[in-house]
Amino acid sequence: MVLLVDRALVRGDGPEVVGAAIAVRGGVITAIGGARDVLADHRGGTVLDHRGHTALPGFVDAHVHLVFDGGPDPVGAVRAADPRALAAASAARAETLVRHGVTTARDLGDRDGIVRGVRDGINAGRLLGPRLLTAGSPITPTGGHCWFLGGVADGVEQVRAAVLARVAEGADLVKVMATGGTLTPGGPPNWASQYGVAELRAAVDVAHAHGLPVAAHAHGLAGVADAIAAGVDTIEHCTLPAGPDTDASPARADAVLRAAAKAGIGVCPTLHGGLADLPELLAAPGFHALVARIGRMRRWGVPLLAGTDAGVPGAAFDRFAGSLRWFTEAGLTAPEVLRLATSDTAAAVGVGDRTGALAVGLDADIVVVADDPRANLSTLDEPILVLSRGRVVTGQA
Repeated sequence: MVLLVDRALVRGDGPEVVGAAIAVRGGVITAIGGARDVLADHRGGTVLDHRGHTALPGFVDAHVHLVFDGGPDPVGAVRAADPRALAAASAARAETLVRHGVTTARDLGDRDGIVRGVRDGINAGRLLGPRLLTAGSPITPTGGHCWFLGGVADGVEQVRAAVLARVAEGADLVKVMATGGTLTPGGPPNWASQYGVAELRAAVDVAHAHGLPVAAHAHGLAGVADAIAAGVDTIEHCTLPAGPDTDASPARADAVLRAAAKAGIGVCPTLHGGLADLPELLAAPGFHALVARIGRMRRWGVPLLAGTDAGVPGAAFDRFAGSLRWFTEAGLTAPEVLRLATSDTAAAVGVGDRTGALAVGLDADIVVVADDPRANLSTLDEPILVLSRGRVVTGQA
């Protein structure tokens, strides 16, 4: 198969190949260059003619929940769902993701190992979906955030055992709830810590010993600081809400985030495309403070990850591109945002050796859009063609 386009953006932001052809065989990019040269070496195969359009690497969404439906009560829905129905719904959501250009996604909390089954079905070619990295049930204390997903563990020893269980189940990473959240009825508030450094470090030590990264759900500053001290790989949310934390001054917050930069710990702010439909949230001072903080983290060198929290209320699986506007609001340029959504996040979640760029030897995860997204990010909303590991999932083969 050879794909013809006006330009190919190698890392999302560039460099670009003008008048490009991309050859794909066995799901892998085998050549990229000028159309005349590539076509001369790849005669007789299928040609996808998208001249006039732009190709870039597939998007990476570092934070989704396929078992949640994105409706007003995803918790009630997932608790009431039959496992077979929930698996089918999760598979359908995975297909929605990939049809809208997300060719890699991390699922950071499911129930009953359902997403592991979806992952394996995609890898076997039975289902359509992105490359999935799944954490299984998130680790949380009794009554803690998302306890209903089945990952309850109290104290250091139970946390260690829970991580070993994820290893045995075939998880791709470990998710631990360092603080409370807003989704769990009656659960701890999002500013409150659920685990201390000892439990978080135990999770990191065991996970890393088995080659698995650790993602820490952490809203409150104390929980963020503990996650950094424990050496987690990524921090999810990092909203720093107000709470009875006497050491949550702006100066303290900046110091903690600079520590994340020094340690190379990534932050996924999980601002999704559906936020544009929530004017009451957009009007809140805390929201704009979070957006401004994203810009500061970028300047300090904190590795940022693109991720939508798809599945929570208002966060749809077809609006990844819309989530990128918040990074431009934070001061990133369009080329910087494109690199963030592709190669930067691919590297941060550990798949930069397989995807995130258009290069020979990498998987053929490719999105084709009408315009040059460096000048018009909104063109990402409607992909014309999506290849996921060489398989056409949107558009015509």
